[in-house]
Amino acid sequence: MALMITDECINCDVCEPECPNNAIYMGEEHYDILHDKCTECVGHFDEPQCVAICPVACIPTNPEHQETRETLMQKYIRLQAQPSA
Repeated sequence: MALMITDECINCDVCEPECPNNAIYMGEEHYDILHDKCTECVGHFDEPQCVAICPVACIPTNPEHQETRETLMQKYIRLQAQPSA
């Protein structure tokens, strides 16, 4: 599953630089996660880095984007194959 940031986010800025896929960005009111770029750090780390570092525990899995570990790995491979912008 892709992750999501809830409105409990305090905009502390620690999650954005931790994301290896650049999926985290500042939204209108708080940070958000692009589900098409979020792999829950599969392919990079053993656990999602944003979840591990979040001081308010506001990054659950997104129920609207159910994905298996295999699907997340396929997404990771696809993202790695794309040229950097």
